[in-house]
Amino acid sequence: MSADRHSAGMSRRAVLAGGATAGAVAAGIAGAGSAAASTGSRNGAQAMSMAGASDGARVRFDRWTSWSDFMTGRSDGALVLPGPRLGVVIGHSVGTVSYTDPYLGTTAEYEYATWTSPSRRLDFGATQLTAHWNAETPKGTFVKVELLATMEDGHQDTWVMGVWALGDDDIDRTSVNGQSNAYAEIDTDTWGAETGHSMRSYKLRLTLLRKTGSHASPRVWQIGAVASAVPDRTTVPATVPGPATGITLDVKPYAQNIHKGQYVQYGGGGEAWCSPTSTEMVVEFWGKGPSAEQLAWVDPSYVDPSVDQAARYSYDYGYEGTGNWPFTCAYAASYGLDAMVVRLNSLHELEVLIAAGFPVVTSQSFTKAENGYYASAGHLWTVIGFDANGDVIVNDPASNSDDNVYTVYPRRMFETVWLRTVYTKADGSPGSGSGGIAYLIKPHDKALPPVVDPRNPSWPDRCE
Repeated sequence: MSADRHSAGMSRRAVLAGGATAGAVAAGIAGAGSAAASTGSRNGAQAMSMAGASDGARVRFDRWTSWSDFMTGRSDGALVLPGPRLGVVIGHSVGTVSYTDPYLGTTAEYEYATWTSPSRRLDFGATQLTAHWNAETPKGTFVKVELLATMEDGHQDTWVMGVWALGDDDIDRTSVNGQSNAYAEIDTDTWGAETGHSMRSYKLRLTLLRKTGSHASPRVWQIGAVASAVPDRTTVPATVPGPATGITLDVKPYAQNIHKGQYVQYGGGGEAWCSPTSTEMVVEFWGKGPSAEQLAWVDPSYVDPSVDQAARYSYDYGYEGTGNWPFTCAYAASYGLDAMVVRLNSLHELEVLIAAGFPVVTSQSFTKAENGYYASAGHLWTVIGFDANGDVIVNDPASNSDDNVYTVYPRRMFETVWLRTVYTKADGSPGSGSGGIAYLIKPHDKALPPVVDPRNPSWPDRCE
């Protein structure tokens, strides 16, 4: 019940990507992976953080979003706009490519420009990476995001992390499965190293595309990634209630189950829509969301039509679902918000964000015995607070009405099912956990609190 992603044994796809496979995407656009708060004392905060990462887990979040950030990269035809949060656009074309959309069955010629980030060197060997991007894509434009990974022995590969446009008229946004070699693989939205290998540095490359002859351009104002090395773990050390105790944020509840059967071409509502439903709660918490004009396509008999909107515009046609993490964040960013995929180190870090006024969407897997209500091989909750006992208050979209979304989960249960990476299902088969994955969505000008553990920065601590 309420599984946005489906189990596939111990494969990372069980939680990181789901079980659907993507069709091949046209040559030249998508390729395979082969190419040569200040709350309490600082010391106390760090001690709490390390309690959640005592197994040696490492995390590093990076992003490029300001003019100065983008100027550090390499532009081939891309123009860095001279202003805050304006990002990069096509300045001039450096070539053309034919793109055949495998889902629409259309073929068109596109001209393109590229921007490549500076190399991000890691002081640990990363075994996973999930990218994110915030962009606008006028009609006739789209973007491709690639990871250029350098491995522990110097081997280099290029991996497609997504082919994306907000709309679905010109292309259907898609992840690209079928990318794998002896070093790593792509599971829909996440790069993962094969056993015995790790990544020591990376770059992100943007390809900005527009139909040949057009003067429109995509504009990307933020791109980033979370690189991590989290060992297999079935549990984490228990933490004590912290700075968010007694705080509840006023986040409007939405239930996914009332959408069951709606728009099968976007997953059909119900248990398939936990990611867009949770995300829409946070988008609207910040006073954003679709206009009446944007919602005109939704059947007027449907309640909470903004959830249908979120599902449609975060749907991954390759994965055949709405659980693609960066696609969901890119949808949220279409309303002018900063939206990022992060990997938090501990429950204490989540408390620091809640105490600073930021609701957070978390990804977890659990059995019915653990949850108390239902089992899921991968489900999204919107964390909105902590009660007086330090237990976790969530808006759980796995409900049959908006009135039943508010739920309190025991602290120990929550941090276990969210932060672990492996567990045993009720039938005895192995399952996978996200290891602390979350969506962090916020207004651009609202500063985040300082990172709790500077050695493992799990969110940006500057606002530009």
